[in-house]
Amino acid sequence: MFMDRELACRLERTESAIGTSFTAVQQRVAPEVGAVWRDFDGTYAIYDGAESPMTQTFGLGMFAPTTPEQLTEIEAFFEQRGAPVMHEVSPLAGVATYAMLAERGYRPHELSTVLVLQLHDHEAPTSSLKVRVVTPADRPVFVETAIGGWASDATYGEVIRKLTEIASQNTSMLHFLVEQDGEPIASGSLGIHEGVALFAGASTIPRARGLGAQSLLLAARYAEARRRGCELAMMVCDPGSTSQRNAERRGFRVAYTRTKWRRAR
Repeated sequence: MFMDRELACRLERTESAIGTSFTAVQQRVAPEVGAVWRDFDGTYAIYDGAESPMTQTFGLGMFAPTTPEQLTEIEAFFEQRGAPVMHEVSPLAGVATYAMLAERGYRPHELSTVLVLQLHDHEAPTSSLKVRVVTPADRPVFVETAIGGWASDATYGEVIRKLTEIASQNTSMLHFLVEQDGEPIASGSLGIHEGVALFAGASTIPRARGLGAQSLLLAARYAEARRRGCELAMMVCDPGSTSQRNAERRGFRVAYTRTKWRRAR
């Protein structure tokens, strides 16, 4: 497996396709948000509300050359809805794409590392913790567990809650809970697109960190992805984070690090 443009296109399309599945959920449960997505010659633009971290593009420069005309259309898509213009861009999109963004007043806003793993038979870790798939009845517990793991900063608490509540109703994804003596301590999700499994949203409540919950979540999603015929798994996390170290311990390799660009107003 080579970390090349072909692989990058496959990974970028997986994340963007799964991202669009949230739009249908948002349209159903909160139509007032006006959630919508569009395909701009292979670049997927998702609007999920002006303040949502889901509001951005995926795949810019990967499926067709980036042009000023394309960027103008995409910018209008977001600006007409009062949202900032964000592009999460793989370095394999090329320096010309980065240069064009800089020329149009964009600035680096965030970095994210994309990791990938070829799936094969794998032994699950031994643990006293239990992991299980979330049922519809578990949805409130899943939401509160995820929030407990993610929202350590009260500034982002409401954003995390909204995202998690929408995610919990996305039937295109499978959700997991890890329990210690029957009490939920960690959560994570799995999405699948054309043989690639996206491991997303993993978090552990502060008091239970260091007990192996994340390793168990990775193993459970790994096994489920294999059962569903996936060839590859991918994750996206902060560069150099604990999540990245946990993934690399399980055999994931860094494919590339993306830059999220934001257009200056």
